[in-house]
Amino acid sequence: MRPGAAASRDGAAMAKAPGEERALTSVAAGDRFEGEKPADLPRLWHVTLSVSGEEAPLKEVRRALEQLAHDHPFLLTSRYANDHAEIRYWEEARDLHDAAAVALRLWGEHRQTAGLPPWEIVGLEVIDRQTYHQRIAEGYGPPPASPVGVHPY
Repeated sequence: MRPGAAASRDGAAMAKAPGEERALTSVAAGDRFEGEKPADLPRLWHVTLSVSGEEAPLKEVRRALEQLAHDHPFLLTSRYANDHAEIRYWEEARDLHDAAAVALRLWGEHRQTAGLPPWEIVGLEVIDRQTYHQRIAEGYGPPPASPVGVHPY
């Protein structure tokens, strides 16, 4: 291939004018490269969602988190203070993109039904089951979600 030429998908050289930028392409979440085997089976992902905002009465925060846990029993544990909270749970999803998308919608979609404070998401960690257990075994991960439930910091 000559200098300044870009390769097409089939390997043939495409001419590129001097100074012309190469168009960037991306792979959409969930797309697969040629030759990859489909992974249709869902996997377990450990999700930690952190939210914060203006202070709210502790009793209201606790009641809202308890309502969220009641509505969605997949929630393992929640820790809260009057201006922030952390929710930890296991999500079953095809890939990390799907698990993260569900987690990013959780707070906003249930804010009204559970009476959650109008806080914003300030942190999200999504790790696969193997990584979670490896961290625990090595002693540097979060302690297992025990006791299960809603607890103050």
